[in-house]
Amino acid sequence: MNAASSPLVSILTPVFNGADHLAECIESVLAQTYSNWDYTILDNGSTDDSLAVAQKYAAADPRIRIATTGSHLNIFASHNHAIRQLSLESKYCKFVFADDWIYPACIEEMVQAAERNPAVGLVGAYTMDGSSVRWHGPSYPCHRLSGREACRRQLLGGPYVFGTMTSLLVRSDLIRKREPFFEDRHLQADLEACFNVLQESDFSFVHQVLSFSRERQQATDSFAASLNSHRLADFVVFLKYGPQLLEEPEYRRRWKTVRSQYYRTLAHNVLRFRPRQFWQYHEDALAAVGSRIDRRFLAMSVTAELISQLTHPLDALRRGQRWWSPRLRRSDGQKVDEYRRSIPARR
Repeated sequence: MNAASSPLVSILTPVFNGADHLAECIESVLAQTYSNWDYTILDNGSTDDSLAVAQKYAAADPRIRIATTGSHLNIFASHNHAIRQLSLESKYCKFVFADDWIYPACIEEMVQAAERNPAVGLVGAYTMDGSSVRWHGPSYPCHRLSGREACRRQLLGGPYVFGTMTSLLVRSDLIRKREPFFEDRHLQADLEACFNVLQESDFSFVHQVLSFSRERQQATDSFAASLNSHRLADFVVFLKYGPQLLEEPEYRRRWKTVRSQYYRTLAHNVLRFRPRQFWQYHEDALAAVGSRIDRRFLAMSVTAELISQLTHPLDALRRGQRWWSPRLRRSDGQKVDEYRRSIPARR
């Protein structure tokens, strides 16, 4: 792609105490075959050398600039802060998380995919996590779906195609018209953001591995797992978009499955004696889409789970040893409290 006529891509890296991998992340941006980009690294109150690492690279390349939050923000508040740094001239936005990196052809391939059709607002690709290739795309050689169809497939239980923000390219105008871009009511706000964008654009997929993503065992990934946030996000998105995008018979059939999956997860957590903070987290997320926990259906799900455990006692014993650890109960409650305190009050 001719550099003089190629669209500007704004690259964003929010970082909090990511000094161990930040240089590798930045080097991967500098190694891109696509050259028309600017790069903002947002330091989110780091207490390690993250800011110093970023400043060293910014001093050597004028396309790199540094921004700071002033104080530590929760994950999606920091992402929204980063988005506000988008260049007004940029046509596309590319997140690269500080502990991830992108392959040299990543931006070039994604921009080419977007430029083939002006209706495309979101571009995805495969990710390597060190041991396997992650995410799915439309069956090759299909490389583009209408936004409606991409969302419908997800709602109907199809394979997950959106990945993380590191594996996506987003059209900047679709970001600018949404404030905030990421809702902060649950930890999978990126899924809901993808659905929002695709209500007025198409989805394109590059059938190549274009990014590398590390497992975040000690950070957001493990925290999200402790809250069952992925299952909550699937349920919230279904409640919000299912009635709009699915035909009535489809919705009714899929609703039974989605509800059963979510309430089975809640039933597990009843038996794990989760703290009040866990339940408040789920109740708040559901309330934001006009729903609530159905106590009657939850009681039925708990009964079914108890019957299942009684018929498989060895499995139940193994789960019980893992679930009922007092240490896990205390740490989960503390983590939820910390997360909730870090979310700014809604106006």
